[in-house]
Amino acid sequence: MDEITKVLRREFDAEEGSFLLRLRGDLEWDRAAFTRLERVMRAVCERSQSDEKLDRWVAEGFYEVATWVPSWTSHPNFPKPAPDGYFEDCIERIGDLANWYFRGWHDYSEGHVWADL
Repeated sequence: MDEITKVLRREFDAEEGSFLLRLRGDLEWDRAAFTRLERVMRAVCERSQSDEKLDRWVAEGFYEVATWVPSWTSHPNFPKPAPDGYFEDCIERIGDLANWYFRGWHDYSEGHVWADL
C-alpha cells in the first residue's frame, strides 16, 4: 500500500488526528487536516481518472465526505472557519473532487491548476 492510499484510509476511517474525527468529535474545522484530506483526495482523483473500476472503500469515502461534511457543518451554530470564503471554497472543493472521482474527469478546462485552500 503506498503512502497516498495509507493517508486516505486513515482519513476515511476517521482515525486519530483525521479531519473527519476532529470535525465530528471536536466540532472543529482543522485546516491542516482538511488540507491533508483534500490533497490526498485530489491525488487519488488524478491517478484513478482512467480506471474502469473503483475501489468500494474509496468510493464510499468520497461519497461520505461529499455528503456528510456539508450537512454536518450546515447547522447555524457550527463554528465555521474564517473567512467565509475559505469555508465555502472548501465545501465546493469537496463536491468537485467527488464529481471528478466518480466521473473520471473534472469540470474545469484542460490545464486547470487546483489552488491550495
